[in-house]
Amino acid sequence: MSSTYPKYQPIEDVENINRYRLGGYHPIHIDDRLNERYRIVDKLGHGSFSTVWLAVDEQTTKYVAIKVGTSDADQVEFDMLSQVTRSPLRGNIWKTNEMLIHPVIDHFRASGPNGTHSCLVTPPARCNLRDVKGEGCYHILQLDAARSLAAQLVIALSLIHDRGYAHGDLHLGNLLLQLHVPIDGVSVEQMHARYSELEKHPVLCIKLGEPATDPSVPSYAVPPLSFNVPKDGIAIGEALLTLCDFGVAFRPKDKSRFEAYTPRELCPPEALFEPETPLTFASDIWSLGCVVFELFSNLSLFDRRLTKQEYITAQQVQILGPMPPAWWNKWEARRKWCDEEGRPLRESSKPDTLKRRFQTCVQNPRLERGWDTLAEDELDALMTLLRSMLAWSPSERLDISGVLRSNWMTHWALPAYQKCLEKQKHLGEEEGLKEEKGVKEDRGLVVEKSLEQEKGLEEESRTEEKGLEGVLNCPD
Repeated sequence: MSSTYPKYQPIEDVENINRYRLGGYHPIHIDDRLNERYRIVDKLGHGSFSTVWLAVDEQTTKYVAIKVGTSDADQVEFDMLSQVTRSPLRGNIWKTNEMLIHPVIDHFRASGPNGTHSCLVTPPARCNLRDVKGEGCYHILQLDAARSLAAQLVIALSLIHDRGYAHGDLHLGNLLLQLHVPIDGVSVEQMHARYSELEKHPVLCIKLGEPATDPSVPSYAVPPLSFNVPKDGIAIGEALLTLCDFGVAFRPKDKSRFEAYTPRELCPPEALFEPETPLTFASDIWSLGCVVFELFSNLSLFDRRLTKQEYITAQQVQILGPMPPAWWNKWEARRKWCDEEGRPLRESSKPDTLKRRFQTCVQNPRLERGWDTLAEDELDALMTLLRSMLAWSPSERLDISGVLRSNWMTHWALPAYQKCLEKQKHLGEEEGLKEEKGVKEDRGLVVEKSLEQEKGLEEESRTEEKGLEGVLNCPD
């Protein structure tokens, strides 16, 4: 990066403006038209390698999300999503949740002053789970919602691994909550009135505070639109997940990846202690274990508030026990934190074991609020699963098939997901009946559900149950 950076004043809740440069973000303004079809109406978010925009598809009049990558980003995402959504396993799994992995509506390239950018068009989502937990008054989810979301994440990752890809960046920010109320048919003005008004903040140079005039930089920045992040928790019927952001996905068989892109507290230890060894699917399993814990807790498993890697490593040793001898000898800071048995040196410090972490971050917050807690048998099953996912050595971790077939998944997570689907379907039927009743009443007619309609609904329910059974019976 040039020594002239940073050039622009930071703006809260938007991407780093200084990354609008050759190889970086594509400058976009409201009402821009991409691919002569998509009119930009608001911002949905951003990541290290992309910005995401809400647009109206002028051919269908529907709302879409457009992810516009940096021009130097890896172009693997479209190929991976196309392969995964055409997977032969789709018949079983997509019957239960067609948005489990973003379906690709369109793909094109946009050229601009900073290069050529890959653009992915997908259905829009409600919000990410990091925002849900951050905005929620308790920073914690009800048990059935957490179970259901964990089940969906495992299923989604199994689809990806089955096609030979590792995700490479699992964290709550890449887990989206699906829209629970359709927005198609709502005007842009109505949408902004219902959710949040469009904001534009001028981009100013650090020097003299003058407006930006460089064509590679937008003249204003747009904070993301908020589709009502649920502050009082996620109802079980709304706990439908979409896994997103495959910008750093990779095929371990075809391309060696040495650098981990996950946040530090979710990063697999082999990336630190064996930086010359390529990452594998097991790196996803480590991050998955951390994320599953976080779905149930009010804090991350390895505390993200710790500012240095050695602090996180010390906490990992406390929670998981001694690391492999070769890694132990490489960890130069070990004598500051532990004795040779891995015990903390400070007498007042109690080892933060996995069981104690569950009690502190999962059970106690629920007890304080009068919520249900994990029963002893489920707690044991979940801790057993997490220990097998968080084995220090990548070769000793469960693969995704083992996670999918684990005791906790089959007896607690998947049944909660089934409950979510049934509740969501019931809510959808209620909305449909309200609309139908309104239409019929306008015509002076009385509507009653026939026995044949009820039979059809029962058949659909049985089909969904078979779909979830197919998840467990799919080939490795």
